Amino acid sequence: MSATTHWTLPYKNSLIPACDVTLDVYEELVQQTCDLPMVSAYKIGFVLGLSAGLPRVVEVTRRYTDKPLIYDHQKAGTDIPDTGEVFAKTLKDAGMDAVILFPQAGPKTEEAWIKAAQNHDLGVIVGGWMTHQGYKQPDDGYLTHEGVLRMYKVAAELGVTEYVVPGNQPDVIASIRALLLEAGVQPSFYSPGLLTQGGGIAEAAQAAEGNWHAIVGRRIYRSPNFREAAQEIWPSLDSQA
Repeated sequence: MSATTHWTLPYKNSLIPACDVTLDVYEELVQQTCDLPMVSAYKIGFVLGLSAGLPRVVEVTRRYTDKPLIYDHQKAGTDIPDTGEVFAKTLKDAGMDAVILFPQAGPKTEEAWIKAAQNHDLGVIVGGWMTHQGYKQPDDGYLTHEGVLRMYKVAAELGVTEYVVPGNQPDVIASIRALLLEAGVQPSFYSPGLLTQGGGIAEAAQAAEGNWHAIVGRRIYRSPNFREAAQEIWPSLDSQA
């Protein structure tokens, strides 16, 4: 197996539907949106992955498109270092293209899980800062500000270029971008926290400056027409391209 240290989407800006739905709803979502040029990938959450099984999700997807599938275990990278290998192999064997890690279990787990994913030719997308209140200290959360930022720094040292940042906190996006540039990384960003969670697409894209991908879930999959919902989101995003 060859190590992959750089995986990215071939877009400056794009839309990634977050698919926290049943398999039937997912299939309809893919059918309606897979030919839209702004849709670059699909983010598969644990609801879909655990209920349908990842091989079945891949099988259904490939009936319609070869666009990348990003698995988000919500949150992966929180176990001991040794389990990273079997996690990465399971995703690769199922046909996933990339994985999102939130390595809250510490730097040893982060390093082991990133390297395991790289060794299995999975794209690695690392996050640390979440979108909701009560996540960090002193906002009644458990994690320190420095600890969250260290997740990004360790990933940068391991060759990761793709990062999750909170779309509803443009100032945080800008600060993480500055941190990564200082570490010698030209980052690509992926942002949840948009629209339903209060984040503005134009504001988040401006803070990211470079490659930035909007992760949108409920605004699409709770709409009566998935295709129209995606197309309504795109004009705001396209103006940033």
